Amino acid sequence: MLSNKKAIYGWAIYDWANSAFATTVMAGFFPLFFKQFWSAGVDVNLSTARLGLGNALAGLLVAFLAPVLGAAADEGGARKKFLIAFAYLGVLMTAALAMIQKGQWQWAVVVYAIGSVGFSGANVFYDSLLPRIAEEKDWARVSSLGYALGYIGGGLLFLLNVVITQHPSWFGLSSTIIAVRLSFVSVALWWGGFTVFTLCWVPEVRHADAASTRRMVFEGFRQLAKTFREIRQLKPIWLFLLAYWCYIDGVDTIVKMAVDYGLSLGFGASDLILALLLVQFIGFPAALAFGRLGAGWGERKAIFLVIGMYMVITLWGVFMKHRVDFYILAALVGLAQGGIQALSRSYYARMIPIEKSAQYFGFYNMLGKFAAIIGPALVGGAGLLARYLLMPDAPSETQLLAVSRMAARWSLSSILILFFLGAGLFYFAGRQKPLTGR
Repeated sequence: MLSNKKAIYGWAIYDWANSAFATTVMAGFFPLFFKQFWSAGVDVNLSTARLGLGNALAGLLVAFLAPVLGAAADEGGARKKFLIAFAYLGVLMTAALAMIQKGQWQWAVVVYAIGSVGFSGANVFYDSLLPRIAEEKDWARVSSLGYALGYIGGGLLFLLNVVITQHPSWFGLSSTIIAVRLSFVSVALWWGGFTVFTLCWVPEVRHADAASTRRMVFEGFRQLAKTFREIRQLKPIWLFLLAYWCYIDGVDTIVKMAVDYGLSLGFGASDLILALLLVQFIGFPAALAFGRLGAGWGERKAIFLVIGMYMVITLWGVFMKHRVDFYILAALVGLAQGGIQALSRSYYARMIPIEKSAQYFGFYNMLGKFAAIIGPALVGGAGLLARYLLMPDAPSETQLLAVSRMAARWSLSSILILFFLGAGLFYFAGRQKPLTGR
């Protein structure tokens, strides 16, 4: 049985809330709308590079903010306060996407990047609350519960938005464009509305002398340098963070660029959307199953298993040709995605001091976001390089299409580097002497 059920469900329901952004916006309609509306008429490899730029910009902002804000939140006992502030920043920017006009790809990148900062920044403090709301023996299961609720919640709203955009007349809408704009608004309402349960049900352990916001941020900068020195001296944590930096980048890049990659290969938008729905509804039971697997078999072994699955997923994506191949790819991602995220979070939570959870999770999320700078940039850059190397002089329209699709395959294969590096570093992290006292 799980202890403190109300706090646990209040914590987990935030994943239900914010996963609407991850599915409908980040993985689904934003890349589709970006390529077909905000970057209409642009070469597919150039629009992919622009999308990679947007993801990299968001990652860069969060990477610099996360550890400082984490340290500040620990200093002032304000994890939930910061979570709410960043969450509603993301809500506001998501609603703003509905107002950007055709061809305004620069505004789309900026607003999306700030919304991603809200999404990712809130996750720093959401993750850091895990050791506070559940006993250590329950961390793997509670972490998996959050991701499972995220899959089903994000999937349900995404399903509704898919129906609305494919059949706008059923809902009294005059065009698909209006339906997509409405989907951005629905995400803002869903995310902002369900976050209220987290605000009400999750307790905050505050210091007796809770600091002002200005002092918390000042102390955050001071604690940042101290925490960095501590982590550098704790080799198991340091090596794990480097491993996480690599392999989670491969995971995030696949999530953020999958729809764009499918479009570059010539798959239809409806096929890609159905594949994303498949990911969500397979991900729900898979995340719960990996939580039990981690608790019984061991989180370390389970993480190695999922990294191996992602290597297979990447290779499958490089060589796939038919629509059914994309559906198989989506099913494999659904099996693996929630597992690697939940297991990594609970594995890391066992390694760190509970009283410094926000600042340590700040580093955890910082490295993940620095990796998210490398991954999309790597995919976009590899695609442009391959296109340049493969392009014949005075290409015909048929040759141009063939080269663009081959370049897209080259760009995806570059992600394998990250999974191999992550697995190697994770292996050496486990060979280090474990921390004492936990």
